Amino acid sequence: MALEFSSIFKSNRTSRGLSLKNVSEKTGITDTRLMRIEKGGKSGKPNEEEIKILSSFYNLPGDMVFNALGYVHDAEVMKNYYALTDADRKSVDEMISNLLVREQETNDHIFRLGELFSGPGGLAWGAMHASIPGTDYKIVHAWANDFDPSTCETYRRNICPEKPDSVICQDVRTLDIDSLGPIDAFAFGFPCNDFSLVGEQKGLEGRYGALYTYGVKVLKKYRPKWFLAENVSGLQSANDGNAFSLILNDLKDCGYKLYPNLYSFESYGIPQNRHRVIIVGIRDDLPFEFKVPSPETYKGEDTSCRNAIENPPIDEDAFNNEKTKQSATVVERLMYIQPGQNAFNADIPEHLRLNVKGAKISQIYKRLDPEKPAYTITGSGGGGTHVYHWCEPRALTNRERARLQTFPDEFEFKGSKEEVRKQIGMAVPCKGAQIIFEAILKTFASIPYESVECNIDMEKLSTMSAKKKKGKATK
Repeated sequence: MALEFSSIFKSNRTSRGLSLKNVSEKTGITDTRLMRIEKGGKSGKPNEEEIKILSSFYNLPGDMVFNALGYVHDAEVMKNYYALTDADRKSVDEMISNLLVREQETNDHIFRLGELFSGPGGLAWGAMHASIPGTDYKIVHAWANDFDPSTCETYRRNICPEKPDSVICQDVRTLDIDSLGPIDAFAFGFPCNDFSLVGEQKGLEGRYGALYTYGVKVLKKYRPKWFLAENVSGLQSANDGNAFSLILNDLKDCGYKLYPNLYSFESYGIPQNRHRVIIVGIRDDLPFEFKVPSPETYKGEDTSCRNAIENPPIDEDAFNNEKTKQSATVVERLMYIQPGQNAFNADIPEHLRLNVKGAKISQIYKRLDPEKPAYTITGSGGGGTHVYHWCEPRALTNRERARLQTFPDEFEFKGSKEEVRKQIGMAVPCKGAQIIFEAILKTFASIPYESVECNIDMEKLSTMSAKKKKGKATK
C-alpha cells in the first residue's frame, strides 16, 4: 500500500510518549509484532485487521486526519474505506499519504507552546517573534497558566487576544494538568522568590521552592520536543547547591538532554544588567544538540539605558506611562544623588539620610547611569526601590521600565500601577528570550549559528553537591 503505515504508527506512538507495551495492552497486538510493523518491510507489513485496530487506536487514517487538515468532505470516504475496491482503496491511500506527509512536515516546523508561571508574556513574546528568515519554523501559543488575575489579563491582551480562554488563571497546585492539551514545546519560569540572593534564600524548603515540580509533571504528561526553564542566578547556590542539582536531575529523568547556562543579558544587547539561569531541554530521543548563542554577535550594540529610554522618545500618551508622585523629601534627597549613586554612597545632608541599620542595599534610591545598562529591574517598589532617573528627581514610569525589559511600546500591561510594576520586574526581557528561542529553532532546522559552551557544568555541580552532603553528614 502506498500509505506507509509503519512510519505513521511509530511517529504517533512516540509523539504521545507511549511504549510498545502500552500500545500492546490497549490493542491486543503483541509488542514483538508491533515492533515489526513499525520497522516495516515484508515481515512487518500489517494485515487488514491490524490496520483497522491501529488506525482506530491512533485515530488514523480516518475522520480525525481529514478534519485536522481541513478536508472534511473526504471524511465520508474514509467511513466506507474498507468497503472500497482495491483500486479505489489504493487511490485513497495515496491521497492520505500525501496529506499526512504534508501535515508532518508542517508540524515539524511549528511548535505549539504551553506555559506555566507565564507572567505577563515576556517569554511568550520572545517565542512568538522568534523566526528564521527563509524558513517556516515558528512557535505558536497553545495554552498558558498564571495565578495572578491582572497578569493573566496582560497576557491575554498581548499574546492571544483571539484565544482568551487558553490562559488559565489558577494556582498551579489546583490546576488539572491532564486537561491542558498536547504541546510540542514548553516554557516555565518557575517562581524565584526562594532562590533569590536577596532574601532568606530558603530554596526548596520555602513556600515556592518546590513549584518547579509542576513543570516536571507537564514534561512527563505531554513529552514536548523541547522546553525552556528560567530562574534567578541564586538558584545555583540555594540549599548549598543541592536544590539546583535536584532540579536538574528531575528534569533529566523526564527524558531530556539538558543545556543549563547563566545568561548575562547585557551581553546580548539588552539594556539591563540581568543575570538568569536558563535551562534548555531537548527530548533525548531526538537527534539535536542545543548550543548557547554567542554574545559576540551583539558586541558594539548600544545597551545604555539612556538609549533604551530616549530613542525613540516615548509618547506622552503611551500605555503605562503615568509618572510616580514623589514626596518633597524624596525629591530633595534625589537632588544630592548623582547618576550611578545610591542613598548610601552619595553626599547627602544629615536630615535626608536613611536611618538603616545593618546591610545597606545598593539599589535604595539609586539613580541610573545613563551611559551604562540599567541595574536589574525588580518587581518591588517600596522603600526607594522604584529605579530612579539619572537626572530628573523621580522614579521611572512603568513604560520606561518596560523599555529596559525590551517590551515594545504597544505592549499594554493591565492592572494598577503597582501591579504593572510587579509584572514588568518579574518578566524575562522579551528580546533576550527571542534570541534563545531563535537558537532553539535553528537547532531543529539544523542551521548553524555562532555559539559558546554552556557555562554551567552539570557533572561538576553534582560532584560538589555530593561532597557538601558528605561533609555535613560527617560533622
